[in-house]
Amino acid sequence: MSTCCCGLWCFPCMQCQTASKFGWCCCLPLCDVCCVVSCILRSSIRERHGISHVALTSFLEFFCHVSLSFIRKVVEKQEIEAEADVLEEDVFQEEAVSCFLSPLNSESIDLPDTPTLCSPEEMLERRLVVLRGILESEEVYLRELEALLMPMKALRASAGTSQPVLSSRQVQTVFYQVPELRDMHQSFYSGLKARLSAHCQTESGPDGEREMSHTGFELIVGDLFLKLLNQIGLYGGFIGNYEGAVEVVRKCTQSDPRFRTLAQSMMSNNGSGKTKYTFEALLYKPLDRVTKTTLVLRDLLNTTPVEHRDYAALQEALRLSRGFLSGVNESSQCKREVTLSHGMRRQLMRDGFVVDMSDGERSLRHLFLYTDLLLCTRFKHASRGKQDQYRFSWFLPLAGLKHRWSADLERSPDTHLRLHTIRTKMYLLRQQLWQHAKSSKYVTLAARSRKKLEQMELMLLTHSPVYKLELHSPSGKNHTLLFPSLYELEEWREAIHKLTTDNIETVPPDLLTLTSACVKLRMTQQPPLHSTNAVEDEKSLCGTLSVAIHSACGLQQPASVYVCVEVDGYEFYDKQAQTHSSVLSLNPHWDQELSFQVDGAQDLRVLCVGQSDGQDTVLGKASVKLKSKTLNKRWRRQTLHLGQVEVSLSLKYSPHPLEPPSSTARQHPVFCVPIETVAQQEGVLVPHVVRCCVEEVERRGMGEVGIYRISGTTSDINALKAAFDSNLREAVTRLRSAEVNAVSGVLKLYFRELPESLIPTELFQSLARMLDIQDINSRLVSMLSLLQSCPDPNRHTFFYLLRHLQRVSEKQDVNKMSLLNLATVFGPSLLRPPVVGLGHDGLTVDITQEVVIQVQVVFCYLQCNNLPEAQTSLQHDTDAEDETTHE
Repeated sequence: MSTCCCGLWCFPCMQCQTASKFGWCCCLPLCDVCCVVSCILRSSIRERHGISHVALTSFLEFFCHVSLSFIRKVVEKQEIEAEADVLEEDVFQEEAVSCFLSPLNSESIDLPDTPTLCSPEEMLERRLVVLRGILESEEVYLRELEALLMPMKALRASAGTSQPVLSSRQVQTVFYQVPELRDMHQSFYSGLKARLSAHCQTESGPDGEREMSHTGFELIVGDLFLKLLNQIGLYGGFIGNYEGAVEVVRKCTQSDPRFRTLAQSMMSNNGSGKTKYTFEALLYKPLDRVTKTTLVLRDLLNTTPVEHRDYAALQEALRLSRGFLSGVNESSQCKREVTLSHGMRRQLMRDGFVVDMSDGERSLRHLFLYTDLLLCTRFKHASRGKQDQYRFSWFLPLAGLKHRWSADLERSPDTHLRLHTIRTKMYLLRQQLWQHAKSSKYVTLAARSRKKLEQMELMLLTHSPVYKLELHSPSGKNHTLLFPSLYELEEWREAIHKLTTDNIETVPPDLLTLTSACVKLRMTQQPPLHSTNAVEDEKSLCGTLSVAIHSACGLQQPASVYVCVEVDGYEFYDKQAQTHSSVLSLNPHWDQELSFQVDGAQDLRVLCVGQSDGQDTVLGKASVKLKSKTLNKRWRRQTLHLGQVEVSLSLKYSPHPLEPPSSTARQHPVFCVPIETVAQQEGVLVPHVVRCCVEEVERRGMGEVGIYRISGTTSDINALKAAFDSNLREAVTRLRSAEVNAVSGVLKLYFRELPESLIPTELFQSLARMLDIQDINSRLVSMLSLLQSCPDPNRHTFFYLLRHLQRVSEKQDVNKMSLLNLATVFGPSLLRPPVVGLGHDGLTVDITQEVVIQVQVVFCYLQCNNLPEAQTSLQHDTDAEDETTHE
């Protein structure tokens, strides 16, 4: 029986004999409790993590000075602090199991409060032991970070090749904040090492073992820990990105043998040799490290006398560390912290970058949609070594929130010029990047060009959006958000609408806590810039993409609808276009061709939008992946399922180098232009101006007395003419609300101002001679066969108009427009005699006879009961059978 270091009597223990195998000198008698604990500690710490013999011996000597009474005090203290410790366990549950297996083992033990029986000199000696352990673990951690960063440069370089191991975006995700963490800890390690070297000298004792001497209170390290803790926010970004990084590593490990080889054989130099890690294991190291910070500081504070100059600084560092872990835990539990009505909990449902319109100024903001509220924040990207921050802008409760969206597609000349200037500069920077990519000599210059390109795209992202989402709160607070994409706006609107219809009562938030948690909660870290996320390979499209919108079906009731088409890629050119609005119909037809100049396009988005009472409503939407292998210069027909609505369209793609963006991206005029030219520009056989006017007259003018005979006001007709010459969609919108007589006047004006009459002039005399055929059937057969020589747009437009006029005459008991009346109105516009002296053969007739012939020819055609069916558009399904694509 002997006396233990803690003053209690004990018997020899087998654990001590076992421990001697690990190099422990058992000259110091221990009680049962101290013996077991110390043996476990020295075996696990030293064997697993290579802690030096001197550091381990000194540490265990200090531990064995603790009596059983203090062990009881530790238990009580742990119970008190259990609530604080649960922060770490909630966020990182596996830490409770591995707390003694971490490289930070020697400093992560929860030491009791400073014993009163220890002198200040003894405390300072133990403090030095803890600091040495921290320094050793920092060195190990830095080696692990270096091992993690080792392949970063190679992976980043391969991202710009034709066969990248990881894309640029994936590289950014995997190594997010890791270089900054390495630099932060390198600075801390260098400072701590210099302080310890200056204050501690190692001498060789007479027995061959190392002894330590120090200068006591002169050793100051609190400022180093404060500096480290002031930058600990970097871990917040790493934690928020961790799951995404691990997902990238796992997916690429499974799919790419090159990355699998790399990820399973990461090497770290541990001083005496090399340790093999997996990529995922190294990614976990920062996560493991940050959870130990509070424990390390608590251990150090427990060995620092209250009167020491470091005490206050270490207390503040401990406060910052606990506050950070608390914030991380709050952010991870934010979804279940606040109880809302219906037993629901506040959750982050969606977030992303939008443009906030306030007092006429546009500002890029980060928007967060929670279960019960909408939070708008200002993102402040921190400089290197500091934490990104979000600052509160405004929030709106979802309860009772009203919203509506609209589009302002017309831009002022100044805005148009500004956007064109930005796009031109972006195009030139893009060309420079292509040139720099071919040579390794211009790496720095390429980085500058890419940075400028990102800045230009941010400006474009702020000033180009035209889709408005207006939010109206019951409290009277209103806000307007702008989106560059109708598809994106509809996703936000749907998410907001679903939550507002649930009628969840809003719990007043702690705005400071909620805004602070945004850094960790965010699902979107960067604005949607194509310059940073582009995949520059054969998968992306560069050239002209043509989309022909044919028809739609599946509407629940007749509606006036249009189709909006959007493409992605660089912002050098317009990325969206819309068809004109159809008339009220269950099966609307457009047969309208939309053309896009695309660079880097990979996705096509299609939306079907209904119009009613001046309000647009998205009836359905779908996204299509653009594959260059399946697209070519021949049309390929598809049917898209946009919810309940089905849209039939055709795609055609022609790859070619692109010209710089043009500032005159205006629609070609249609009036006073040959009909063949207009048809070719629009990709149709019957010009849209003819079809739209005919549809509008049939919608609301069939019962109008004197339709086509009584014209509208000249000013209204000229306004509609100008609209058709500049913007088809705007023209059709005006057409829907214009006087119906102005609509009929526009149709007559179009035919009247054709440079060449719809029925070619060279057919005038042949048709005049056919009027002499007495048998009406023979006469019609001859006249119809004569039209076969007409160009396709002329012939099909003529048949399309004749069928419309026949339908008008069916209502002649109401509108008083017989076939003869209609022929009298349209005859002189549709058929013109040859000009005398231009070499035309045949008889010359006077003007009165010309008018009679013009009227009689059109009247004969109108009397035909079996007119050929008019084809309004070109065939677009010549390359493949119809395909059906679901959303």
